[in-house]
Amino acid sequence: MLQNFQVKVQRLSQRSIEFDIVGVDASIANAFRRILIAEVPAIAIEHVYVWNNTSVIHDEILAHRLGLVPLNVDPALMESRTPTGPNSTPSDRNTIVFRLQVTCERAPKGSGKEYINEYVKSGDLQWVPQGEQATVFSSNPPAPTNKDIVLAKLRPGQEIDMELHAIKGLGKEHAKWSPVATASYRLYPLIILNPKKPIPPHLAKKFAACFSPGVVKVSKDGKISIDEHSMRKDSVSREVLRHEEFQGCVELKRIRDWFIFDVESEGPYAPERMLPESIKVMRDKISSIRQAAEALLADAEGTGEPVPKAGVDGDVEMGDA
Repeated sequence: MLQNFQVKVQRLSQRSIEFDIVGVDASIANAFRRILIAEVPAIAIEHVYVWNNTSVIHDEILAHRLGLVPLNVDPALMESRTPTGPNSTPSDRNTIVFRLQVTCERAPKGSGKEYINEYVKSGDLQWVPQGEQATVFSSNPPAPTNKDIVLAKLRPGQEIDMELHAIKGLGKEHAKWSPVATASYRLYPLIILNPKKPIPPHLAKKFAACFSPGVVKVSKDGKISIDEHSMRKDSVSREVLRHEEFQGCVELKRIRDWFIFDVESEGPYAPERMLPESIKVMRDKISSIRQAAEALLADAEGTGEPVPKAGVDGDVEMGDA
């Protein structure tokens, strides 16, 4: 199912990417989408220790807002905290510590503003290195990806003083660990003109207006053609089917094994890194299922050990993308 499919990058920006996956069915495409949202790890604030909070926002509400602040920490550099075992204790390998300490005061007269620290923003989070973290994160110190998120408003005399612990987690546990803001896909649209019933030249512009801009090209003499590259932009509104004069002139379809993905990264991952990360997760899942199936087969045959198979190493082979 995962062999010989193709991935084509169509658009790439600093925070988002559009790419095509060709040669898979809907179940595989949806599996990639769900893995991107829920099973690619990320770092988020989990434990909030409140030393002082005299703002109007309750501790629990503020802690929740802090947990949703996306951080730029690469999960590959961190280990997961476990309920038991050696990794259950916070350490520099599994915990990032931040300090939030802001006090509001009246601004001096003539300064042009009324208050100092009127807004508490995500940029006020100060990273406190632990152990070897100063060396590990020297090139990219942990911080929020967006430093202008307003967390609270203060007035003179009000103060927030907290210690925050961020750990590695998955989006299926809580949305704050989801590394994407959006991850969606749609089938590639297919527009087929009927050569036996061409569009009359005087209706060409009306016909073109039924589709997204650029999809239908109209020549100077009124001839209609479909722009193969711009066809992906069509929203498949089916507006053309509302007009009786166009009945039988065009056929609207979708290519069932061609999916257009739109993914927006919100955490530390570069957009082009998101799909490879989801493929790693899927490969691990397939490998686990293979091992479980081999164990069941071994038990059924009474050997107690997996049955070796030619060319199988417990992993799955991937075709070139």
